Amino acid sequence: MSLPVPNLPLFVRPLLLSSLLLLCACASSAAREKGGLVRARVDASALQKAQRGERYALVIGIGHFEDGAWGNLRYAEKDAEDLARVLRDPQRGGFREVTVLTGEAATRERVRKALGDLEARPLREQDVVLIYVSSHGTLARDVRGELQRFLVTSDAQLAQVADTALETRELEDALGRLTSRRRVLVLATCHSGSGKSLLPAQVRAELERLKGPLPPPPLEEGSRASLVLSASDWSEAAREDDALANDVYTHFLVEALDGSGDRNLDGAVSATEAHDYARRRTYAYTQGRQRPSAHIQEVGADPVLLSGELTRPGQPELFSYGGRLEGFTLKVDGKAAGELPGGVSVPAGKREVELLKGGQRLWSGSLDLQPGERRELEGLLVAEARARTTLLVGGQALTSLGSTRQELLPGALMAGAGVWMPERLLDGRLDVWADAAAGGASHALSVPTGGSVPMRQRTISVGAAVGHTWYLGPVGLSTGPRLAALWMERGFTLPLYTEQEHYLTLAPGWLAAASLPVSRHLVLMLQGQVQWSFLPLDGQTRTVPMASAGLYGGYRF
Repeated sequence: MSLPVPNLPLFVRPLLLSSLLLLCACASSAAREKGGLVRARVDASALQKAQRGERYALVIGIGHFEDGAWGNLRYAEKDAEDLARVLRDPQRGGFREVTVLTGEAATRERVRKALGDLEARPLREQDVVLIYVSSHGTLARDVRGELQRFLVTSDAQLAQVADTALETRELEDALGRLTSRRRVLVLATCHSGSGKSLLPAQVRAELERLKGPLPPPPLEEGSRASLVLSASDWSEAAREDDALANDVYTHFLVEALDGSGDRNLDGAVSATEAHDYARRRTYAYTQGRQRPSAHIQEVGADPVLLSGELTRPGQPELFSYGGRLEGFTLKVDGKAAGELPGGVSVPAGKREVELLKGGQRLWSGSLDLQPGERRELEGLLVAEARARTTLLVGGQALTSLGSTRQELLPGALMAGAGVWMPERLLDGRLDVWADAAAGGASHALSVPTGGSVPMRQRTISVGAAVGHTWYLGPVGLSTGPRLAALWMERGFTLPLYTEQEHYLTLAPGWLAAASLPVSRHLVLMLQGQVQWSFLPLDGQTRTVPMASAGLYGGYRF
């Protein structure tokens, strides 16, 4: 059946058609809500890669030099190519870009340009940047006359090191300026005057005149590079080896990145894992004559991954790269697990851990370690020291405040003792203090009629406080509420009048303290308190504010 369609004027027909289309659109939108959420499909591997960040590397190997005085290196360029191979391998390093500079092309200006190209990249914080150099190293005086480390580029001149070679600080500064926070500098060089090193005659003569060991290394303090890994320790030679056909350290570093360095079995090799693997094998291979070193500014739960992917939670790791624990032996469950600095992986669970040196035990304790956990050993020492009970002895000055100061207590010296028990309440978040002090004074009490009356005063205070301590480096800043029991005695002795007054009251208040450890067991503490006492003075109960400040010495048990 068909409906009759009226014969509409031409100008009305477009309006009718538009109205019909609008009604259809409204009906369609009623069927599905406007602005509703749309389910999106995201590839899991792509999401993981975006969160992990990209990896970039600048690899430099210099074995031939314009100035023949340096002497060619046999394997420096091969070092660079071997490392670049494992970094490019999609199953290993998976680096997005690896720039290689070798031989005569690795001039000082070409290296500087490559560093500038890295800086120009819009890197994200999670991106990884690796700079590797295999070449001669040397020492020279800079324009300020200070001894500095230099890397010998292909155009460096032995007679003009400071003007033609590349100062190591330039590499570290360039790395520190990157927006990435995962940065590694590997120096397969040395500065000892032997091995992969040559010193200008003036510097060599200067060092030969020294009595005793070489001066401290001119390491750039405050470097913003996250990790600086060196093939040898200061004053040691970095060696090339014919049997390995590589720089010794580089050979084992490549071996680590090829998969052998995954000590915690999580599927990836971090920079510290690779360095520890290469360090231990280099030390063994050279029979202790070459000890690779590390200057690490940022180490934590977010390691710099150089090879592989995190496919599973790894075994727990215990590590330390600080100088404080250098030379210590780490024991786990009664067995030697490794030497420090460095790190080891251990089975998850409750482990008995010891730190020993020369038969002396520095620290021991039980740790409950979870899969994937990384525990910094120096942090354990600091936390253990901070959590020790401390016995305090010292003195303080006590005075009342406000209008009652001249009437009651202008000031008194008190001797005190106390106990500070850090991290005892609320799952280790609150400290507990207990203290007692006693003292007295003699002074003249002002009277309304004029003149003064001699008065003797004695005070005993016993209090307790709870609070929290924040640490700024070694300095602890503590604060919290305090409650004290206060006993006071005032005695007046006149020719015709003698009287003693006694007061016992509770005094709520607040404690603040600053502590500074001066040795493993000794602590200095500056402590201040304010409190409010309720005392019957002249037949009327008054609120009397009081304040004290004291200096205490403490012994940590």
